[in-house]
Amino acid sequence: MTAIYDFQAETITGKNQPLSDYKGKVLLIVNTASKCGFTPQYSDLQKLYEQYKGQGLEILAFPSNQFGEQEPGANSDVQEFCEINYGVNFPLFAKSDVRDETANPVFRYLTGAAPFEGFDTTQPSGKMLNTFLSEKMPHWMLDDSIKWNFTKFLVDREGRVIKRFESTVEPMDMIPDIEALL
Repeated sequence: MTAIYDFQAETITGKNQPLSDYKGKVLLIVNTASKCGFTPQYSDLQKLYEQYKGQGLEILAFPSNQFGEQEPGANSDVQEFCEINYGVNFPLFAKSDVRDETANPVFRYLTGAAPFEGFDTTQPSGKMLNTFLSEKMPHWMLDDSIKWNFTKFLVDREGRVIKRFESTVEPMDMIPDIEALL
């Protein structure tokens, strides 16, 4: 049986990072971008990290340029942007694709374990993103792949994917789910 710990990924500084190094931690794995309408979520992700790191939360960010080319810079540019603008000190990984045939294996695993269940269209941002993707990229709505930047996956201490949160879910709204696993 495959688990999140079976994967490794390249860090933003080019080192190979086995995800097994995070065994026993609660993980929040996020695909990110620096020039997205959801980019301000970095701020609340950093707040969550500071608040819960001591209790075993790790946030792993995977920048991607697949959605509107909203992560155009090099890995060093991404790292600098995150540190300067949001004080990010949680682990950042190298830019990679998170959907389609070229998707990072971590995200192929995550989307298989936690399929897309739709956007909350009662919220303005959910309605907007649902409409945009349905009109501009309708084929993206037909599978379980990542739909946009800042899709978040919550993984328990045993490495099981517990829940998927779409881009429109604010990080602070995930606190009850995170606390339940800590």
